[in-house]
Amino acid sequence: MVIDLHTHSSESDGTDSPAELVRAAAKAGLDAVAITDHDTAAGWAEAAAALPPGLRLVRGAELSCACPDGRGRTITVHLLAYLYDPTHAALMAEQSRLREERRYRLQKMAEMMKADGFPIDPVDLMARLPFDAPAGRPHLAQALIRAGMVESVDEAFATYLTGGRYYVGRTDTPVERAIEMITEAGGVTVLAHPFAVSRGPIVTADVVRSLASAGLAGLEVDHPDHDVATRESLRSLASSLGLIVTGSSDYHGTNKTVRLGAETTAPEMLDALAERATGGKILVG
Repeated sequence: MVIDLHTHSSESDGTDSPAELVRAAAKAGLDAVAITDHDTAAGWAEAAAALPPGLRLVRGAELSCACPDGRGRTITVHLLAYLYDPTHAALMAEQSRLREERRYRLQKMAEMMKADGFPIDPVDLMARLPFDAPAGRPHLAQALIRAGMVESVDEAFATYLTGGRYYVGRTDTPVERAIEMITEAGGVTVLAHPFAVSRGPIVTADVVRSLASAGLAGLEVDHPDHDVATRESLRSLASSLGLIVTGSSDYHGTNKTVRLGAETTAPEMLDALAERATGGKILVG
C-alpha cells in the first residue's frame, strides 16, 4: 500500500479542492491519503463525497501549537490530529479561535504591505478565501505573485513573510492541551516534521519524550524536510518510546513543488493509528 498522511487542500493553504485532492491521490497511485488542513475539518465532507473507488481517506487536521523547545524558549510546533470527532465542543471552540486569529493575522500583514506601497488589496485578498477558512501566509504569497512582486511562494516567504517588518505572530494552543483535546475527541496525535531545522527552531529529544508521556502517539519521520541522518535519529527515538512512525509528503498543490506520495507510511503504522482512534473511522471509496 502507498499511504500519504499529510496533505492540504484549498480549505486551508493548498491549491487543490478536497475533491481534486482525493482524485489526484488516486491518480498518483496512492491507496490511502489523509486530508490535514490547518485548524479545520471543513474539507472532509467534500473529500469523502468524491472518494475514488478503493482509495482510503484518513480525516485529520494540522494544529499549530506553542511548545517549550527544551532550551528555554517557546516555539511553534505542528501537531497532526487523525480520526477525531470534529463535533467535540472544546476542540471546535479552539479551532474557531485559531481560524479567526489566522484571518486577522493575514489581513494585518496585507494592510502593512499596502501602507508601504505594495500593490496588495487586503479586501480582495480576504474575499478570495472561503468563509471561515483558515488563512495562511501562502495566501498572501499568492497575492504577491499576482502583483508581480515575487515569482514563487518560496521567494515570497524568503523575502517578506518569514520574520521581518511584515511578519505578525499569533497565539497558538499549548501543545499538551492540544494533545489532551484531540485524545478526548477520540483522535490520535502525531508530531509533524519535528526535527526539520530548515523550517526554523526545533524541540529537543527530551521534549519529545515529555510529549509522549502526555499522550503523543507518533512522530512524522519521513518528511521532505528531514535528511537521512535526521530520519535515523527520529526512528530510533520513536522506537525507544513506542511511538507510531509516519511518512508524508506535506502536499500543498502548486504552493509547493513536492508531489503526492513523495514520502509514505507503512501499512502497519496506519493500522496502529486506526486501532487507537475512537472518534472516527477510515473511509473507503
